[in-house]
Amino acid sequence: MPDAGAPQRIVIWVASSRRDIREMPAAVRREFGQAIADAEQGGKHPNAKPLKGIEAVEVVTNFDGDTFRAVYTVKLAGFVYVLDVFQKKSITGRKTAQVDLDRIRKRLAAAREDHRKRTTIENAG
Repeated sequence: MPDAGAPQRIVIWVASSRRDIREMPAAVRREFGQAIADAEQGGKHPNAKPLKGIEAVEVVTNFDGDTFRAVYTVKLAGFVYVLDVFQKKSITGRKTAQVDLDRIRKRLAAAREDHRKRTTIENAG
């Protein structure tokens, strides 16, 4: 639910996340799009949960027997960085596969660097 008093954040799509969300089923795109829009407005989607061990939020949805995940961070002031959007293929139960966690951590590092550059430029001007 959006926070009416919060300033709107800028959404940045990291790596292939924007292309990946476009390839999701329409119902999944709608739910993830709403979650990202809520974060952009300073709110939190009802299905958004902290991703354990990473400064990010994960939204999990099921569609047609498959599980899909969107991961983003709002920890970088003024921005929502969409780090990853993917169909869960792990056979390790509900747990996110290590390869996915490694990719998310790498993208979070890239988001932090991008944020540092953007805020350095902004503060220099």
